[in-house]
Order: sequence, then structure tokens, then C-alpha cells
Amino acid sequence: MEAPEIGLGGFSARAQWSRRGFVMTSLITGFALSMQPVSAETITTDTNGLDAGEVKVPVADGSIPAYRAMPAQGGPFPTVLVVQEVFGVHEHIKDICRRLAKAGYYAIAPELYARQGNPAEISDIQELMQKIVLKVPTDQVMFRPRRGGRLRQGSGKADTAKLAVTGFCWAAGRLGCMPPTTRI
Repeated sequence: MEAPEIGLGGFSARAQWSRRGFVMTSLITGFALSMQPVSAETITTDTNGLDAGEVKVPVADGSIPAYRAMPAQGGPFPTVLVVQEVFGVHEHIKDICRRLAKAGYYAIAPELYARQGNPAEISDIQELMQKIVLKVPTDQVMFRPRRGGRLRQGSGKADTAKLAVTGFCWAAGRLGCMPPTTRI
């Protein structure tokens, strides 16, 4: 049995090829080509057939902004709470909500840092962490199922008895480490 060549000699032109050498080289070349840089184009799900946009969610000390998307017809819909990443509710998080709505869900992404500031205004990660993220108390980012009625207000379309959560980065990690009795 022939072992594959290792080292720079494997990259030089060969006069003769074994079947195994040809297959191995082809597989490695195919893998290398598939790992080329991916286009950085943003995926944007359209709002056709959806009710989507900015809303206000009542909280204990007022209200916070959120992005909500749901099918335009029918309901109530199973609800998905989309937890932002460290940079807030930006276009990718909004697109996740639209994708979920296209699949038949009521999806909402609250701006959990709204009381501390707008993370979109800060480009340096260390400054963002110091000025906003580390100042957010845990109880401020908690949405409990018993308080799910707040998500329904204004539309009556969220079925929070069928509640799921998906999230990204810091906020999701923080929610994930909460004891089961306080988790979403």
C-alpha cells in the first residue's frame, strides 16, 4: 500500500501518477478550492407576506425598542425570542426575525442594551464592553414566559405558550447560564 507523500515534494509536478495519488490530490485540491473566501454579501430576506418592523416592548421602567416580524395573515403564531449579539439588534438579527416569520413564527428581537446606550455607535470592542455591555444587569435582559403577555401587546399574534429562544454572543451566553427557573 502506497502512503501519500508529505512535504514540498508533493507539490511539484509528477511524471507518473498512481490512482491513489491522483485521487488524493484531486480530493485535497477540491477541498482547498471549496475553502476559498466567501463573498461578504449580506443576506436580506424580503418582507413580502410579513408584518415586520420596529416596535416598543413594555418593561418594568418604561419600554425598549425591538424588531418584530410575523406572517401578515393568521395567528397566533409560535413565538421565537431572538437574543441579540454584543453589537445589538443590527441587520443580521433583523434578517433572522424575517426568516423565522417566513417559516410561520412570531419573532422578536428586543434591544437589550437600550437603557445603557446604542452599541451601533461604538466601533471599538473594548470601548463597547466598558461603556455598555458590562453595565447591563442580568435581570434587565431577562424575559420570562409569565411576562410573555408583553410580547403580545399591540398585535395579539404571539403564542407565548409555544415559546423558543435563539441567540448570539454575549446575551445568549448570559441567558444560557441562568438557572432553569429563571431562564426564558
